[in-house]
Amino acid sequence: MSAQTGAGSSPDNEIVTGVTFAERMDQLRELLPEPVLQIWSLVESYPIIGSLVLLLLGIVLAALARWLTSRAIRVALTRLGAGRHVRAAERVQRPIFITVLVVFLILAILQLTGGGSGFIVIGNILASIVIISWLLALIPVSRMLLEMLSYQHHRIPVVDPRTLPLFNIIAMLALIALASYILLILWGINPAAWLASAGILGIAIGFAARDTLANLFAGVSIIADAPYKIGDWINLDGGDRGMVTAVGLRSTRILNRDDQEITIPNAIIANSRIINESAGPTPLSRIRVAVGVAYGSDVHEVTRILEQVAKSSATIVQDPEPRARMRAFGDSSLNFELMCWIERPENRGLISHQLYMAVNDAFHAHGISIPFPQRDVHVYPTPAPRAAAPADNLPDA
Repeated sequence: MSAQTGAGSSPDNEIVTGVTFAERMDQLRELLPEPVLQIWSLVESYPIIGSLVLLLLGIVLAALARWLTSRAIRVALTRLGAGRHVRAAERVQRPIFITVLVVFLILAILQLTGGGSGFIVIGNILASIVIISWLLALIPVSRMLLEMLSYQHHRIPVVDPRTLPLFNIIAMLALIALASYILLILWGINPAAWLASAGILGIAIGFAARDTLANLFAGVSIIADAPYKIGDWINLDGGDRGMVTAVGLRSTRILNRDDQEITIPNAIIANSRIINESAGPTPLSRIRVAVGVAYGSDVHEVTRILEQVAKSSATIVQDPEPRARMRAFGDSSLNFELMCWIERPENRGLISHQLYMAVNDAFHAHGISIPFPQRDVHVYPTPAPRAAAPADNLPDA
């Protein structure tokens, strides 16, 4: 139905689509049953009372919709075996409540004002609030859905857990872009002009923020390639070692053994040699204990003692079995190495300390000495100084 532009129509009553408010109300009345039309007529006779009735009805229905949504989410997630995600999924309760309430609030304002340009502004503001509430709710919900579809929580491998941060960021950016587009359309702003301006601005920002963009692209490659994940213990070229606590687009944070969080730009990590102690075909980590014994010691006895020390330790994995190897003839000792496996790489320092203490006690108990470097100093007597020649015997100049 097209809008009437004659003298009898007021511009204030025109809606954005070109249909007047009165025409929309007539269309709505045709869809209502007779009892509702009678109540509608009564409400129109008393606008203030009608607005209050609509507002109270909106609050009741919004609360009911919120309760029904919460109950449905709990039942659905419980049947799917994802009960721990209930709190994240229930984020949609708030936008549902706001949406229902805003619908009735708009109807109440229509009842009071009868439409007009002022109503359009108020309606756009309320609609913007609804869009923003849905955006804030859908970001954690999308994160929950991706986690449910990962290898850890889904029988069918849909999303690799290592790439979850990347998909979370993509989903968040997509939701923000969609919400921004809807808001621009809602307020009558042409998105094409903004996109063109954003392209020119992006070129300038690209030159001004080269380091930031380098970290950004390096972060995307790290997340996609997944050389490590949150919870892994890594060693970097610079000597930093710790557990990965966060992998972001700009930087990676690791927690070292001193409980200090180190933030490293992704551009540096992408060009560094990374040793991931938690990766590989097994989660176990091997440690090496180097020890030297004096020349003349029974090397077979030393090997047996070292392996027995490792086997008697409760913190050492027995499969694979610990093993001791003779490595070299040193300057002052016969050099051995005890190799064994541990379950958690962060306990490397503590378990090495325990093994060194146990090896020292075992060597003392079996009379095996641990040598230390020695130097022999030879002192030679200084020859006596020669007597000076008499002056008369000096040759002529």
